[in-house]
Amino acid sequence: MTDLEQKIEEITPQPKKEVLLKVRDLRIEAYADEKWFEIVHGVDLTLHKGEVLGLIGESGAGKSTIGLASMGFARDGCRISGGSIDFDGMELRTSSENTLRALRGSRIAYVAQSAAASFNPAHKIIDQHTEAPVQYRIRKRTEAQEDAMELYERLRLPNPGEIGFRYPHQVSGGQLQRAMTAMAMACRPDLIIFDEPTTALDVTTQIEVLAAIRDIVDQFDTAAIYITHDLAVVAQMADTIKVLLKGNEVEEASTADMLERPQQDYTKSLWAVRSFQRPQKHRPDDGAPPVVSVQNVSASYGPVKVLDDVSMDIYAGMTVAVVGESGSGKSTTARCITGLLPPTDGQVLFQGEVLPPKYTDRSKEQLRQAQMIYQMADTALNPKVRISDIIGRPAQFYSGLTGAALKARVDELLDLIELEPGKYYNRYPPELSGGQKQRIGIARALAAEPTFIICDEVTSALDQLVAEGILKLLDRLQKELNLAYMFITHDLATVRSIADEVVVMQRGKVVEQGPKDVMFTPPHHPYTDLLLSSVPEMDPNWLTTLLEERGVDNVGEGASV
Repeated sequence: MTDLEQKIEEITPQPKKEVLLKVRDLRIEAYADEKWFEIVHGVDLTLHKGEVLGLIGESGAGKSTIGLASMGFARDGCRISGGSIDFDGMELRTSSENTLRALRGSRIAYVAQSAAASFNPAHKIIDQHTEAPVQYRIRKRTEAQEDAMELYERLRLPNPGEIGFRYPHQVSGGQLQRAMTAMAMACRPDLIIFDEPTTALDVTTQIEVLAAIRDIVDQFDTAAIYITHDLAVVAQMADTIKVLLKGNEVEEASTADMLERPQQDYTKSLWAVRSFQRPQKHRPDDGAPPVVSVQNVSASYGPVKVLDDVSMDIYAGMTVAVVGESGSGKSTTARCITGLLPPTDGQVLFQGEVLPPKYTDRSKEQLRQAQMIYQMADTALNPKVRISDIIGRPAQFYSGLTGAALKARVDELLDLIELEPGKYYNRYPPELSGGQKQRIGIARALAAEPTFIICDEVTSALDQLVAEGILKLLDRLQKELNLAYMFITHDLATVRSIADEVVVMQRGKVVEQGPKDVMFTPPHHPYTDLLLSSVPEMDPNWLTTLLEERGVDNVGEGASV
């Protein structure tokens, strides 16, 4: 084909495929305060066979709620109150529960945000994979197992004939996410709903999963709804993008048009997020010791060595970002600092004094000084405990506050994290948004009055607008309280926003570290360069170009990038 013929083919409109899903005037209500109120307000969507529709918007936009409604499903406390959901000629709103159960898993599949939370830890991966095709009598068990291994190979999982016989905790997060994609394909569904499938993954693993998803959708001509708050990711996956805000449709267009010519102000504001970048600080020259000093620490899980001669210093009022892919040792280093995993070699110093390796041997004062903010606020906060008690318990434990003094301290902390005390004091975590729950996690850490806080992927599960608010809050608190932060993250945009120094880890070792301005200036260590080049860009051709540059024809070799 000549260049001219190829260009003519590119600009010639292609006939639309058959409509698979047509949703009209979708309305969904939620129950709270003893009444129903509408949370999705008349949304329409049309999805053709083999097409990928991206749903984007900030937390509370209704993305997941609409995605689940496309299966005729509503979460507990919600109900589909209006509109129609036509799936391949079947009206799902009026279909019986037996009909819907027969569709889900066979013709419509769902891939959740957290594969680790979605797999049953007590059963092997392949047993969970084969359950649906056997139950729906699509394949016998031995045939389903053989098909699973073929899908694992297509998705380039290591040892495809063996990996399915492991338990979920025995594989990495990226491998488990690909195993879940394979499980979704077990019955060869017509529609897959991907709900933030790469949110918690590091950038190199994310490339593997994105390439795997795109490859499997292309190979089987499967339609998909791709839910995400990451604009650069949706640009690689979707044919069409629909923007949502508070349950309303803002605008919809082809991916190329949406990226180049967004029409609405809200969409333009999404395109412009993550503008926050605070001035970089440098180490003090007054001779004061670092708040935390990790000195030549090695550690093991049983016979397996997971940290090898790790060293880093974190000073008061500064943020050290620790980056690297899954399994690089970031969180394990944090466990050594907190005493949850005693080092096999080396030591951890706090303000110049050696800390006991085990947290059980540390004094209450030593424990108080180092606190953690966790990645998943949903699982880090007890859903049955009031906000006042979640924040109040560490204040009571470490400071001995009770009664009016304790309430005043909780109110002070709520005010510090920019949540109105009177409005949130007696609420429970499920009543809060993702960003609000993360703020409660921050308040709980502050309640102990620490000097050092480990922030473990605290923005990875948040949309970009909410994440920017959390970063600004952490920056303000650091300035006001002179806190030292260890910021564990795989998001290099976050590193650029908030870090003073950067530590890059790979396979349990520190491969490079230094001030942020130096670390982001070439030349880089080859692994640092790999991380930087793996950050998705707002270009629909970015993933294809990257895979070609790395010599990857498809996901086939994606696992080795």
